[in-house]
Amino acid sequence: MFGKAERLVAWRYLRPTRGEGFISFVAAFALVGIALGVGTLIVVLAVMNGFRAELLGRVLGFNGHATVVAGPEGLADWEDLAARLERVSGVVQAMPYVEGQVLVSANGVASGAIVRGVRPADLERRGIFRDGIRAGDLAALADSGNAMIGSRMAQRMGLTLGSRISLVSPQGAVTAFGTVPRIKTFRVAAIFEVGMYTYDNGFVFVPLDDARAYFQLGERVNAIEITTIDPEAIDRFVPELLRRIGDLGRLVTWQQLNANFFSALEVERNVMFLILTLIILVAAFNIITGLTMLVRSKGRDIAILRTMGATRGAITRIFVLSGTTIGVVGTALGFALGLAFSLNVDAIRRFLETFTGFELWNAEIRFLSQLPAKVEAGDVVNVVAMGLLLSLLATIYPAWRAARLDPVEALRNE
Repeated sequence: MFGKAERLVAWRYLRPTRGEGFISFVAAFALVGIALGVGTLIVVLAVMNGFRAELLGRVLGFNGHATVVAGPEGLADWEDLAARLERVSGVVQAMPYVEGQVLVSANGVASGAIVRGVRPADLERRGIFRDGIRAGDLAALADSGNAMIGSRMAQRMGLTLGSRISLVSPQGAVTAFGTVPRIKTFRVAAIFEVGMYTYDNGFVFVPLDDARAYFQLGERVNAIEITTIDPEAIDRFVPELLRRIGDLGRLVTWQQLNANFFSALEVERNVMFLILTLIILVAAFNIITGLTMLVRSKGRDIAILRTMGATRGAITRIFVLSGTTIGVVGTALGFALGLAFSLNVDAIRRFLETFTGFELWNAEIRFLSQLPAKVEAGDVVNVVAMGLLLSLLATIYPAWRAARLDPVEALRNE
């Protein structure tokens, strides 16, 4: 596509000469701008993808993919219903549970929490719990009076294995002196950590029978969580699940429960993409500026080339190659830097926290305990292609101006 002479001249024009220092500075600024734009865009998209993937994995691993819920009276015949749901093709587990809000008190510290009554065998089938035990034993939930709490709650309240916590429910017994809250004490038998602050700080697991007695549900449960082989295709399982549930309860999918949250993440991702694209666009304008100034300074050279037989197409290709080289080199540098940063972003974050002494990633605010990153090939290809395309488009106008330069007028002005 480009002849040897055209490549030689294009490379010569990229090298700074006396009196062209400012043009070289503009070209270098454009190269750095494209590199920063491409690299930053790759890093931001990787972090946004990682953030969504980590949140999705923890939310779905903790809560399941769909839930059968009922009113305050709870679900009757839940054992038979759970067995029927597990026979649906693609359903991995149907886990019954009892849930309610309480006040947790220990060591003079009190805070709101969600109590969930479960069977330990059901939690054993969840990888996020099976692999997330930091102290104690998950099987201890089989014994009445035991409880499992999150690591953040344990740290905040100063709790260890064997510590006692008191659960206070506002829905107590009505007496002549008013409503008396129900209070029950549990022993901490296990501590879990799933890596999401909301769950590690605000959930308490107790045996299913204890929870049913505490919340006065008798032989009923609040809900049944359903786990499938593919949460992204949950809609495919909904018709059969609804048929088996009948009028016993209402089915709610994870997409319905978390629609606003994940939609907000997607909007934020798209807005960040548009904002950071402006960095590459500004760098592309710098290519236009640099090449335009180069064309004006090389008017005599262009005229000589034309008189020596160079065609307008050859002149166009010379300046297209000059500008595109800036874009290609800048995009390649940005790709390498962005990929390296994305693959080591949490290690870099920990180093900066150690070096500066400041906490850069607060788990209480950002939900996750570490900074995630997930590099997707499609995003990287799109960013690199956009950088190359904008660089190529930026060369068209200056190259066209150079090709239309009249050699007679150029030499006369000299």
